[in-house]
Amino acid sequence: MSPALQMFNTVGAEQFSKMVCQMAPYFSTIEPQLIDLRPGRAEAKVPFRKEITNHLGTVHAIAMCNAAELVGGTLTDVSVPAGARWIPKGMTVAYLAKAKTDLTAVADGSGVDWSTAGDKIVPVEVFDTEGKKVFTAQITMDVKLAS
Repeated sequence: MSPALQMFNTVGAEQFSKMVCQMAPYFSTIEPQLIDLRPGRAEAKVPFRKEITNHLGTVHAIAMCNAAELVGGTLTDVSVPAGARWIPKGMTVAYLAKAKTDLTAVADGSGVDWSTAGDKIVPVEVFDTEGKKVFTAQITMDVKLAS
């Protein structure tokens, strides 16, 4: 089991989310709460707050990118083999609808072959509280296996 997954299971979702935000402070701007983390899947809630809205009063595009990178990165971290290293290499996004509520970001890496090195595409979807998909991302993760 990855150290991150072991920590998530030991301290719980709320404390783990705070720890992630301490390690990577920019994530704290969206006040995320990771609610599911396991190999092949990560899910986080992002509360709707004025601080992350744009001039239209909807969740800012970059706040959704931030949520996507959070779930994509934590999913990758708990999915790669022990000793592997990874880094985001790129992200392609689509803004599908105005986000006017709390959000749920879901990364699904169940179709990714994590046993090999190279570029891995992690798909992320973001939904509003009514279940409407408001954003998608395809994050390219560069995975290097331990030698």
